[in-house]
Amino acid sequence: MVMDRRLRYRVSNLDVSVTPGVKELIEKAEEEGVKLVWHRFLEQQPQCGFGLLGLCCRNCNMGPCRIDPFGYGPTRGICGATADTIVARNLVRMIAAGAAAHSDHARDLLKVFKAVAEGKIHTYKITDSKKLRWLAQALGIPTDGRSDLEIAKDVAEVLEKEFGKQDEEPLALVKALAPEKRLRVWRKAGIVPRNIDREICECLHRTHVGVDADPVSLLLHGARTALADGWSGSMMATLLSDILFGTPKPVKSEANLGVLKEDYVNIVVHGHNPILSMKIVEAAMSEEMQKLAESYGAKGINVVGMCCTGNEVLMRLGVPLAGNYLMQELAIATAAVEAVIVDYQCVWPSIVEVASCYHTKVITTEPKMKIPGALHIEFEPEKADEIAKKIVRVAVE
Repeated sequence: MVMDRRLRYRVSNLDVSVTPGVKELIEKAEEEGVKLVWHRFLEQQPQCGFGLLGLCCRNCNMGPCRIDPFGYGPTRGICGATADTIVARNLVRMIAAGAAAHSDHARDLLKVFKAVAEGKIHTYKITDSKKLRWLAQALGIPTDGRSDLEIAKDVAEVLEKEFGKQDEEPLALVKALAPEKRLRVWRKAGIVPRNIDREICECLHRTHVGVDADPVSLLLHGARTALADGWSGSMMATLLSDILFGTPKPVKSEANLGVLKEDYVNIVVHGHNPILSMKIVEAAMSEEMQKLAESYGAKGINVVGMCCTGNEVLMRLGVPLAGNYLMQELAIATAAVEAVIVDYQCVWPSIVEVASCYHTKVITTEPKMKIPGALHIEFEPEKADEIAKKIVRVAVE
């Protein structure tokens, strides 16, 4: 690590990635005085040892408390919680946050899916009828002699209950799709998930001051919450994405930052939700937007993916993938990107700061994810085509 006149640390002399081009772009950013994720990582060293071990607790106003892992200092928090209890509570809260994020993504897809089924939204459609009918049959919904939209209405009604039913019965997708052998194991352990939101809520209740202090009991409920997400929330998001946008098939494409094109309007779609990214690609490829780009002197519009939503458009449309989670700032540091269009999850607040050093616009689109300094254009599925073109127009202009 060498001190730099503008940056506290230089990382271009370190092996931080096996991906071709990363080292060169870090050097470019350092020459321009732009701080990236690796610089901020070094600035955080040494990271809090108590935090790394999960031994600090601030779940109530008596804290924060921390346990000495070597036994020379406190062995219990102010409330009496042991190290095992504190670690378990912290882990379970992390599980709750992850399950909430994944499953809320599924809720957004379900909202659009239901509106399509009811004829309230015409900007999206049922693309994979075969998968819809397979899912309906797995859920015990009749399909013979019925239209896709009729079936979709019943599927939506069942899936809505995954978030809010109040009985002790397993989640519908768990009963329909989990192997019976697995279910027997989960029943024996008492961790069969009953309701996505209920399990997440119970995580926060159990980990509140004066509630569950048994590490085993806490971790078992963490497992139950993870299963609610994995076998319902996350799985629901995948199934509904396939039904709405098509089940992925092997495609041939390109990857890494070389997919950015010098003479084109470069747009990066980043986040998780294909409801947005699929429409951005569709709008950008339209004759209207391509001609607009040409009127400004570009050869056209080039949409590339980043991170998870990049995989969505890659596996369904063959859109090239610019990079992974750690490369979102580097795409901007190329100075080739006109706009980074994001929805939610995996998006760093730092991209706005990096973009301020270049001409790039960062455009947020979700009410639940805003970043200070970004341009916010709220995306509404009911007006998907209109808003997608508006967003692409900003990038072109």
